[in-house]
Amino acid sequence: MFWGWGEPGAGPSLPGHAGEFLRSALGVDGSIVSAPVALSEVRLAPPALGEEVRRRLQEIVGAAHVREDPEARVLRCRGKSYLDLLAQRAGDCEAAPDAVVAPGDAAQVQAVLYACAEAGVAVVPFGGGTSVVGGLEPLRGRFGALISLDLGRLAGLMTVDARSLTAVLAAGTRLPEADRALAAHGLTLGHVPQSYEWATVGGCVATRSAGQSSAGRGRIEDNVVALRCATPMGELATLGAPATAAGPSVRELVVGSEGTLGAISEVTLRVFRLAASSRYEGWFFRTFEEGCAALRALVQAGVAPDVARLSDRDETAMSLALAGSAGLKARAGGAMLRARGYRDGCLLIAGWEGGAEALARRRAPGARLLRAGGAMAVGGGPGEAWRASRFAAPHLRDDLLDRGVLVETLETATSWSALGSLHRDVRSALHGALGDRVLVACHVSHVYATGTSLYFTVLTAQDRGDPVGQWRRAKAAASEAIAAAGATITHHHGVGRDHVPWLGAEAGPLGLELLRAVRERCDPAGVMNPGKLLA
Repeated sequence: MFWGWGEPGAGPSLPGHAGEFLRSALGVDGSIVSAPVALSEVRLAPPALGEEVRRRLQEIVGAAHVREDPEARVLRCRGKSYLDLLAQRAGDCEAAPDAVVAPGDAAQVQAVLYACAEAGVAVVPFGGGTSVVGGLEPLRGRFGALISLDLGRLAGLMTVDARSLTAVLAAGTRLPEADRALAAHGLTLGHVPQSYEWATVGGCVATRSAGQSSAGRGRIEDNVVALRCATPMGELATLGAPATAAGPSVRELVVGSEGTLGAISEVTLRVFRLAASSRYEGWFFRTFEEGCAALRALVQAGVAPDVARLSDRDETAMSLALAGSAGLKARAGGAMLRARGYRDGCLLIAGWEGGAEALARRRAPGARLLRAGGAMAVGGGPGEAWRASRFAAPHLRDDLLDRGVLVETLETATSWSALGSLHRDVRSALHGALGDRVLVACHVSHVYATGTSLYFTVLTAQDRGDPVGQWRRAKAAASEAIAAAGATITHHHGVGRDHVPWLGAEAGPLGLELLRAVRERCDPAGVMNPGKLLA
């Protein structure tokens, strides 16, 4: 779908009673006030790719894999950020790539980058197209032409080492496809971001994806064993040893590079044995602070569940309101919550996976710590309801935009000591930028011994006269609050275009210079994903 998430009509949508929630929370009546234009109405500039470079690219990948038709260009025009969606829905694709080039193997990727660097053609690597921070914006800079480097043909499980629990995957492999192939060997990636349905292995590595099971399985960078990355100056390839003391990690330079050094073509990942059983359940805390303290106790004791997702009061209320009478509210036992003083509490989803006996052994001490921290168990209903809808939120954005709602997410991470003040400061900044009729919901979903992430969801009535300006004010206010608190500007969405102004506060002036030096060495012509990561 060129203007939203997934395929038209294929994903979940807002429940019928959502209008009541939107009216009470935001003052939005819930009626449809806008709709995306048809593909035939999209505005496109004529392709600007020169004849000589077009012919050379066709020689490398085959004429059928150099596409300049409107549909191909529009589908690879942007990612899925709020600004991306606004532009796509309005049919503004005049900056779309001039061509979509789809190499079939690592050698072709390398040859394409050589050709584009020599011809001065900008290159935006494209995996699953799920960037929510402007990472796929076709910014030409000084270049007269730009291609989308579609890595979708680089797909599949290449080799498996079941004894070492590693697998080599082509970078364009979508995560569900990787898991289906690994399941035949009794294995799984163990990496499940919210964009799981569409994200690719290479895209996750390029953006330092976290995944919903990070507490148990680690983030993607924890599981990258080796990789291959084509750059305009040649290939970067790293050794697959389990550990090394051979200087600074070249692998770490590529992980999180967001297509600015080159294009990842192959990844060796640590994989996991398929879990024989699982248990997802709900727990309620009276306050967000109480829940965070309990999660800190769990992770520091080494007994955190594989999935740990604690919603604050506003997010819990939103989830229960939108779930309806057949959803979370009933499954969590609304009467029991009221009777025991948890009615306005905070919901924790805890998920354990593994063999049945090991799961029971792991869960028992965790459950004891949760109860000691003030939690009330509400059974498996809320956990299973969350797992069934864990990929729904991106689909719902399209429905909310139809109804004139600004809906955005932002995330950060900080120490346990600074968590409470950061939570308050970001909420205050967003309310200051957007006014009183705004819902700022938040959850913790990635826990570490030293701290945790905070993931905010923001909803308010869209300023129909200046929706971009409204978003920019809110984004700047929240980002300034995060930077002032000494927290990371992004925990797992990446830098892309949206976070570039605040990277310096995190990396420092010398750190930025080091990153620029690496980028200039790998890509002296500057053709790789211009305008991303670094100004």
